[in-house]
Amino acid sequence: MIIAQLSDLHVRPHGRPAYGVVDTNAAAARAVDAILALEPRPDCVLVTGDLTQNGSAEEYAIVRAQLARLPAPAYVIPGNHDQREAFAAALAHDYPYLPRGSFLNYVAEDFPVRLIALDSVDQGEEGGLICAEREAWLADRLAEGRGRPTVIFMHHPPFLVGVPGMDAVPTRVSPGFVDLIARHPEVERIVCGHYHRPIQRRFAGTIGFVAPCTAHQVALDLRPGTANHFVMEPPAIAVHVWTPETGLVSHLQPVGDYGPRRAFVEPAEPGRELSGAAHA
Repeated sequence: MIIAQLSDLHVRPHGRPAYGVVDTNAAAARAVDAILALEPRPDCVLVTGDLTQNGSAEEYAIVRAQLARLPAPAYVIPGNHDQREAFAAALAHDYPYLPRGSFLNYVAEDFPVRLIALDSVDQGEEGGLICAEREAWLADRLAEGRGRPTVIFMHHPPFLVGVPGMDAVPTRVSPGFVDLIARHPEVERIVCGHYHRPIQRRFAGTIGFVAPCTAHQVALDLRPGTANHFVMEPPAIAVHVWTPETGLVSHLQPVGDYGPRRAFVEPAEPGRELSGAAHA
C-alpha cells in the first residue's frame, strides 16, 4: 500500500499571495503534479490540514479543484487555519465520509492499513487539542480494529519537537492519550502537519511524523526564546509505503524539477578500467 501525504496547502484567493510573497496556490498545484508523477501511483492521499489560509468559500473552491486532480482517493482533515464548519460545508459533497457533528473524525477501512482521521482543531486557537471526547472516540475505533495495522493522521503533532518556537504553543492532549497509543502497537505512525518542517520522533511506542508544507517552511531555529520565521526551503510531499514484511516506511519526495534520473556510471578515464556494475 502506498500513501501520499500533502500538508499545509494554505490556499489563498487567486492573486493574493500568503504573507504578501508566497504563491501557495501555485505550490499546491506543483505538489499535486508531484503526486501525479509518482510511479506507481499511490492508493490514497492524506491531506493533513491547513488546506486554506483563512477558510473562505473562495479558497475551498480552489482546494477542491486541485484535489480533484489527484489520481487516488483523498482523505482530508482540518487545521487551525481552516474553519471547521466552512471546511465541512465546502468539502462534504466531494468527500461524503466527512461526518456531521462537532468533530471531523472518521475511519477509512478500504485498505490493508486502517486510516484514522483525528480532528485536532481547537477552534480559534493556533495550538491543537485532543480532549477527553476525542480520546474516547479514538479508543473505540482502535478497539474495533482488533490489531490491524493503523495510521492515525491529524493536523497538530501531539508531541513536542524540540524547537522552542514551535513548542511554545503545544497541542494539549487528554491525560490518557499517550497511554492509549502505547497500548496499541498496531499504530504504525501518527502523521501530522502544522509545523512546516520534516520532523520525526519516537512517541508512545510508535513514530510521530511531521510532513513539510507544500509551499513555505518554518526556518529551523533551536535557540530558546526565538520566534518562528518562514523560509522558502524546498517543499516536499511524504510517501508512506506499507508491506506485511516491512511495516510502514516513510519517505520525503522533494517537489520541483531537479533534472533527469541518471545511472550510477562513472565515465571512462585514461588508464582506468571499470569492472563490475556501477553502484551507489
